Amino acid sequence: MLKNYIKIAWRSLWKSKGYSAINIIGLSIGLAAVLIIGIWIKNQLQFDNFYSNKANLYKIWIKNQNDEGKVEMIEITSGRATRALIEDYPEVEHAARMHWSTTRLVSFNEKKIKSKGNEVDPDFIKMFDFKFLKGNSEQALQNIKNIILTESLAKSIFGDTDPLNKTIVLDNKEPYQVSAVMQDLPSNTNFDFTYLIPLADASKYSPNWNTITFSSYVQLKAGTNIDAFNKKLINIIARKSNNEIKGSLFLYPVSKMHLYSKFEQGIPTGGKIDQLKLVAGIGLLILLIACINFINLSTARSQKRAKEVAVRKVAGAQRSSLVSQFLIESILLTLISGACAITLTILAVPMFNKILDKPLAFSFSDTTMWFSLIGFILMTGLLAGLYPAFVLSAFRPIKSLKTVNMSKKFALNFREILVVFQFGIAIVLIVATIVVRKQIDYAGQRDIGYNTDQLIEIGMEGDMGKNYEAIKSELINSGAATAVTRTGSSVASFAGSAWGGFSWPGATPEQEKKMGFDLGRAENDLVRTLGLKLIAGRDIDYPRLAADSTAALLNEAAIKEMKLENPIGSSLKWGDNTYTIVGVINDYISGSPYNPVKPMFIYANKNSLYNLVVRTSPTTSINNQLKKIGQIIKKFNPTYPFEYQFVDQKFAAKFKDQQQTAQLAFIFSGLAIFISCLGLFGLASYIAELKTKEIGIRKVLGASVTGITAMLSKDFVKLVIISILIASPIAWWAMNKWLQDFSYRIEIQWWFFALAGVSALFVAFFTVSTQAIKAANSNPVKTLRDE
Repeated sequence: MLKNYIKIAWRSLWKSKGYSAINIIGLSIGLAAVLIIGIWIKNQLQFDNFYSNKANLYKIWIKNQNDEGKVEMIEITSGRATRALIEDYPEVEHAARMHWSTTRLVSFNEKKIKSKGNEVDPDFIKMFDFKFLKGNSEQALQNIKNIILTESLAKSIFGDTDPLNKTIVLDNKEPYQVSAVMQDLPSNTNFDFTYLIPLADASKYSPNWNTITFSSYVQLKAGTNIDAFNKKLINIIARKSNNEIKGSLFLYPVSKMHLYSKFEQGIPTGGKIDQLKLVAGIGLLILLIACINFINLSTARSQKRAKEVAVRKVAGAQRSSLVSQFLIESILLTLISGACAITLTILAVPMFNKILDKPLAFSFSDTTMWFSLIGFILMTGLLAGLYPAFVLSAFRPIKSLKTVNMSKKFALNFREILVVFQFGIAIVLIVATIVVRKQIDYAGQRDIGYNTDQLIEIGMEGDMGKNYEAIKSELINSGAATAVTRTGSSVASFAGSAWGGFSWPGATPEQEKKMGFDLGRAENDLVRTLGLKLIAGRDIDYPRLAADSTAALLNEAAIKEMKLENPIGSSLKWGDNTYTIVGVINDYISGSPYNPVKPMFIYANKNSLYNLVVRTSPTTSINNQLKKIGQIIKKFNPTYPFEYQFVDQKFAAKFKDQQQTAQLAFIFSGLAIFISCLGLFGLASYIAELKTKEIGIRKVLGASVTGITAMLSKDFVKLVIISILIASPIAWWAMNKWLQDFSYRIEIQWWFFALAGVSALFVAFFTVSTQAIKAANSNPVKTLRDE
């Protein structure tokens, strides 16, 4: 019986090649979209979620509540945090600090490679059980001069030679012995390193509680109640700092860090998971649109299949067997679509890898994926075919054999609802694409406070520090640069922040406790090199003015927050150090371009300036200038390769997540429109086929092609207009909610909806009119001829 059902189903699909092709194309695209999204979601859900003791791994955050009750969450801590937890709380089994990744020169004999690594406490590798290929993981970081290499870095340096116990040199001066080789980090982890070395002198990075420079992690003993433990950490910073600094520590699961990193008032409210839900929802909506096409075309063709159903019933067929027959047709069609979807997925994954910047792959050995895919295809086939099967099997033989003008009012209304739903989804996606694009453009056009054009950054490596003055002089004298300075970190994102422990003339105790700054370290010529605007005072100039070794620059936001009326010459005390404010600069964006500018404190520091900033001349070719800069840098630092980064590109990277969302929204809205029009094309061609004789009679009576086209198109255009009216308020609500995540955001304009509606209307009209014009141009002699 099953074999017979399949044979009949295949004949039916083959007989109606056009409609079958439309359904297969639509379902293939819908299934491929879901499959690609499913691969991506699986990758995202497994982010840092694969450690054997993941249930007990936590990252330490700082929770700071100001006097107004606003809670700020900071994921970087003082180096004292892990020590306090491991010493005072028996629930803590392991604790480790990680200093942020730095790129250094790794040398072995004549082999020199620039590579990114981290300084960590030895407990780090006990907590995060990365797979070790060589060496003893328990003792790999016990010696202060041990180094762990990843497999790819070890192969790049040593080839096929065993690297264990070999000595490599960092930055041409620090020898380390290779103690272990670990497997390369998987793509779904937030860690980013190719080597690990022991954290030697943490005090230089974090001398007190209000200086935060570490990512800190703890492993709690099994069975520890995290909520109860977090309550113990309330005001721990105040207790440890003798009430000089407010703040609590807060443990947050490492397994949730990637997807749930957004907090409101100290409570996790979302993060990357919102993007996952959005994209997953869009994928399912696209598949739903494809299923609607199937239902619409199946019910539309019900008139032609009515006699077939009637004959089967007269011949003794039961309704259950008819339902089975139509469901098997549906499942057969989705199986064919599924095979096509796999091909489309394999072809499309490389493109999505470029958008998502993740090495996703369609794995033929992933049994979970195959079971999920087959189950999803079968479920789609059942759901898509369920309504047509029951509608078609319910036809009465007498009416079906007597006339083709059966009860179609409900079916027609139902098809109209489905078309409205299809285009409603498409219009919402078009509006979303417009809003996301405009929000990115709006933030991108924001005045960032400094000039990123012609600005490059070079890491201060090797002999560049001792030869800095000579390098600077030669860069300017050669014409390769118009200004040069040094900073502690990238000017696109000054690293570090501190709060509490500050005092200045006229400050109240409440101000001193809650005052916080983004921190920056710099030297002379910062203002000129970055193109900043001096509101008052002057730039730091300690090479020429010895007193400027304690000079500081504050931005406008800091002066406003501190309520300083005459800032120039005022002192600002931070811990044991006292700085003199020599200048006030304009607010410039060093953090997220979507957030308000925070108070910034830039202080002179001769010993921790790791970033060379060069402004090149706009009158000379950038390629020639880079070549000249490279020659000068190599002259004074010959053992290091010359590497640089454009500041404007680093700033553009801040838009990465939103750019991804915009690209995905554009692709999926295009797919939604395409599949919707595919279904509309099928319906229009079928309606035109049903009205062949009517069109012939109208042409004989003098009707024009324009009039017939308008007659056939008006009902579909009306449905799209209804879709616009229904979808517009839904799109406004959804995008308004999305924009609430940004402090600096656009206002939703009426023309967003007008543009989306006109686009959908034009595409729908074009799709329908092609079939309508074809039908209107048919020869009435042929259409009115008796069959």
